Amino acid sequence: MHPRFRTHRWGPALAVAVVVAGALSGCAGPAGSPTTPAAPPAPAATSAPSGPAASYAPAACPNPIYPGVPQLDLGAGVECGYLTVPENRDRPDGRTVRLAVARARATSPHPAPDPLVYLAGGPGGSGLLSAAPRIAAGWNRDRDVIFLDQRGTWKSDPLLSCPEIDAFLADSVGLVTAAPETARRSADATAACRARLAGAGRDLAAYDTRENAADVADLRTALGIASWNLYGVSYGTDLALQTLRDHPEGIRGVVLDSVVPPQTNTPLSFWPSAASGLSALFDACTAQPACRTAHPDLRADFFKLASDLTTAPRTVTVPDPATGAPTAVVVDGYKLVNLAITASLVPGTIAGIPAVVDDLARGDGKVTAAALLAGRPPAGVTAYGLALGVFCSESPFDEQATLAAGRKALPELPDALLALTPQSPHLAGDCAAWDVPAAPASVPTTSDRPVLVLDGGLDAITAPANGAEVARTLPNATRVLFPDAAHDVLLWSPTCSLQIMQGFLADPGRVDTSCAATLAPAPFTAS
Repeated sequence: MHPRFRTHRWGPALAVAVVVAGALSGCAGPAGSPTTPAAPPAPAATSAPSGPAASYAPAACPNPIYPGVPQLDLGAGVECGYLTVPENRDRPDGRTVRLAVARARATSPHPAPDPLVYLAGGPGGSGLLSAAPRIAAGWNRDRDVIFLDQRGTWKSDPLLSCPEIDAFLADSVGLVTAAPETARRSADATAACRARLAGAGRDLAAYDTRENAADVADLRTALGIASWNLYGVSYGTDLALQTLRDHPEGIRGVVLDSVVPPQTNTPLSFWPSAASGLSALFDACTAQPACRTAHPDLRADFFKLASDLTTAPRTVTVPDPATGAPTAVVVDGYKLVNLAITASLVPGTIAGIPAVVDDLARGDGKVTAAALLAGRPPAGVTAYGLALGVFCSESPFDEQATLAAGRKALPELPDALLALTPQSPHLAGDCAAWDVPAAPASVPTTSDRPVLVLDGGLDAITAPANGAEVARTLPNATRVLFPDAAHDVLLWSPTCSLQIMQGFLADPGRVDTSCAATLAPAPFTAS
């Protein structure tokens, strides 16, 4: 997820945990599904052209992976190295970039020969930051798992982070989201980062999915792997699908977790996906007697608060969890709605949303303000260069179309709020400041390879409808809905989803998905 598309976390430890989990992913999917068959795969000209041969060199694992959190370091049984590729394959004599790779060897004495490669979300999330928790969960039980830091991200070289944007996001808890001055400050921070990176010689137009997919294909060849499987989460599903479409060689199967269809204009899907997740949240509360009794008017209270706080934002002073100093937090309608939407990114936090609404409706708002403060993103982690490169080139922002999509999906919300897209309220100005050329229009992926599609019923970031859309052109797709999960199903529902994924990888034609039908949303937190 683009760090402008940040969740407001529930506590300092969760902020790190989400980064580690790869939950920097958060882009949404389509506003609707086509009624006619999708277009054929993109012509070869849309994929990155061949350049100098990519090369791979082993290297020591880049520990510490995250300073101060040793449990995230890559341990025994993990081998690391760097893939070197052209920065821009249209300019083969130009600069190169190095992509960090970690390979966790299978623990089975008789592993399957086809590894699984992990493609993180975002855009701008880190594969290596996601590695240790997934290794601990047993992802590499039956086969090697390869974790890639995509171009521009965390342990790759260069890291296209933006301290200017991090500083703005830290300050934004005290700003009114819809204020023109806030949008200006956001665009100024983006412009300052762009000027610095471009001044250092970085070709910012080369940080996109086209080049990213070519990197994935080059990695398989450079490692000498005849056949492998792709796992993508959120934006990683878009990357996996475009890799399957443009570089199908050697791909045995694909797992798509929380789907972003490559053919969609992502910002147009933000509000429809939000509406899907919010409706699922309200319905889940109603279905639980304790939540229904404690919050009988949750839906009405939520939308009334969102409207009232858009007209009259509330300033609440709470201790800063990092320093203990009293800090003024502006709670406005956008922040309330976005808090509920982005709770999809952190397992367990949806359960606390009714208590947040109650805190604002019948209390002073300190619970909400504390959550917003705790949600400030960790500085230096997100690859804004890749995030903005992908979103600003591949999903041209149409303010009127986005507002219209919001009005249709959530007519209960005022236009002043719906004009700000979930997760990225100032995308229009940010993309104008980033100023990269528009990419060719993307098209659906058509393939007969086996594909497993995992959707979270509570996901307000990438609605389950997205999985249905991509499955239209994937005749061998198996779809599974997890009622207990939101965004990043393997995090929310780890036991059942891992069992299904490993069964699919072992035998795509005979995967047992029955455990998902037994699941239900976790109990909501008491006020």
